[in-house]
Amino acid sequence: MAETINMPKLGFDMAEGMLVRWVKQVGEEINKGDVLAEIETDKATVEVESPASGVVLQHIVEQGTVVPVNAPIAVVGVKGEIVSDQSSVSSKKVADEKPLPAKPTPAPTTQAVAPAESSSPVSGQPSVIKASPLARKIARDNNINLASIQGTGPGGRVVRKDVEAALTSNRSPVTSVPPASPIPSYQLSTSTEDKTIPATKLRQAIGRRLVESKQTVPHFYVTHEFKMGALMDIRKQANAFLPDHEKLSVNDFIVKAVALVLRQFLNLNATIRGNEIIQFGHVNVGVAVTVPGGLMTVVVRDADAKPLRQISGEIKAMAARAREGKVKPEDVEGSTFSTSNLGMYDVEEFIAIINPPEAAILAIGSAKETPVVENGEIKIGWRMKATISVDHRVSDGAEAAQFMQKLAEFLENPVRMLV
Repeated sequence: MAETINMPKLGFDMAEGMLVRWVKQVGEEINKGDVLAEIETDKATVEVESPASGVVLQHIVEQGTVVPVNAPIAVVGVKGEIVSDQSSVSSKKVADEKPLPAKPTPAPTTQAVAPAESSSPVSGQPSVIKASPLARKIARDNNINLASIQGTGPGGRVVRKDVEAALTSNRSPVTSVPPASPIPSYQLSTSTEDKTIPATKLRQAIGRRLVESKQTVPHFYVTHEFKMGALMDIRKQANAFLPDHEKLSVNDFIVKAVALVLRQFLNLNATIRGNEIIQFGHVNVGVAVTVPGGLMTVVVRDADAKPLRQISGEIKAMAARAREGKVKPEDVEGSTFSTSNLGMYDVEEFIAIINPPEAAILAIGSAKETPVVENGEIKIGWRMKATISVDHRVSDGAEAAQFMQKLAEFLENPVRMLV
C-alpha cells in the first residue's frame, strides 16, 4: 500500500522547510532509512530519510518549494501502484518568501546572476548542475549562479570552496595599485555605496530566538577564573598516544566536566514551563559551532556517561556535518544545557545569551599562560575565565556560584574525569 511522506518537524519551533533537492527520483527504488530528499530549515540543510521501502511513485512538491510541517511531499509504494492525485494537498511555491525573478534576459557567461535553484521554477525538473547542499545554500544566499562555476568535487560537483572562490573573485577591488606606486598595497576600492545582503534563514532564526531570550528571560551572570595547569598537562600526555584526528581539545574536557557537575545541580539542567520547573533526566550538552552564515548548536547526548574520547569524536563528526550542511536532526535537537567557547579566538571572557528553552549557558574564554600569585610569589600559570548565564526564574546567584566552584574541582583536578 502506498505511503505518503510528510515534511518532518525537526525542532519544536520549526513551522516550514524548503525542499532543496530530491535525492531519489520518481521510479527509483528506496529502502527504509535511505535519503529521500534534502530540506533546508532555519538551522541547516538536513537529509530526510524515507520511513518506508518501495518505489518512489510521486513527488508532490517541486524542488525549491517552501512546505509547511506535516504537509505531504512524496508517495512511496509498490511498483506500478496507482496513487490518487495529491496536488490538492501539495504546497505552492511561496512567492513572498523569495524575490521575484527578473524579466527573462540572456544570462551573461562571466557574471553571477540568480541562484541555480530558482531556474525553471514551474517545470519541476531536477537541476542538472551537480552541487553539494552547502554550496547551493551559499550560492543562493549570495546570488551566485552555480552554472557559472567550475566544480572541483567528484564528477565535477560544485563544492563549498568553489563557491567561496567565486565570491572572492566577484568581490575583488575595482582599482589596483601600480607596482611602482608609493601607495600602500592594502588600500582597496574607494566605492562608498551601501550593499544590501538578504539575511539567511539561519541568521533570521538566530535573531528571533535570541531577541525572544533577552526580552523574556531574566539573565544573570557569574564569572569564575579556573586554574588550568593540570588539565593542560594531562591533555598533552593523552594526546601523545592518540592519532592526529582523535586528539583531545580543551573544550572536550570542559564538556565532560560540565556534564558531571550538572548531575549535582539539577536546576541548571532544566527548563521552566508555566509555574513548573522541569528538571531533565538526561544531561545533553550543546556545543556552539561556527557555520557559514551564523552558528549552530550540536548536541552531545548523555555526556555525563561518555568517556572523553567518545565525546571528542562525536563533537568532531557533528561539527563537520554542520559545516557541510549535512546535519542529522538528532545532531541539533534535545540539548539541556549549552556551552559557547571562543577560546580559540584569543578571547579573555564574554557572556552568552541563553538558548531557550534551556535555563543556562556557559561562555568560555581562552586558556592562557599569565603571571599569577601563589603563596605570596609571582609565577607563570595557566588560567581560563568562564561565565555562566542563568535564568533567574529557575535558579539564583548562590547556586550558580556553587556550580562554578564544583566545575573548578573537575577542571583543576582532571584525573577525576578519567576514573
